[in-house]
Amino acid sequence: MAKMSAINKNNRRIKLSNKFFNKRKALKKIVMNKKLSLEERFKAQQKLSRLPRNSSKTRIMNRCQITGRPHGVYRKLKISRIALRQLGLQGKIPGMIKSSW
Repeated sequence: MAKMSAINKNNRRIKLSNKFFNKRKALKKIVMNKKLSLEERFKAQQKLSRLPRNSSKTRIMNRCQITGRPHGVYRKLKISRIALRQLGLQGKIPGMIKSSW
């Protein structure tokens, strides 16, 4: 199990990211628009930099929903390889069986 502080920090980042998503998207659209004047784009870039750093989508860590493990996480399932193996062995994932050859 990961430290609760790390899990909580990541959850805060997710909330901030969702809160500022539309604002960031609008500002980035202005910054990338080459038809606007350089001054307008610069002001938009300054507003973007004033937003909280943790509101960026890239700051979010992929963590296991069960254990909070940061590495070896399957994106589609949102669980780590170790948790996936344990659930598979317990028979809680339909169609998954322990392989033997």
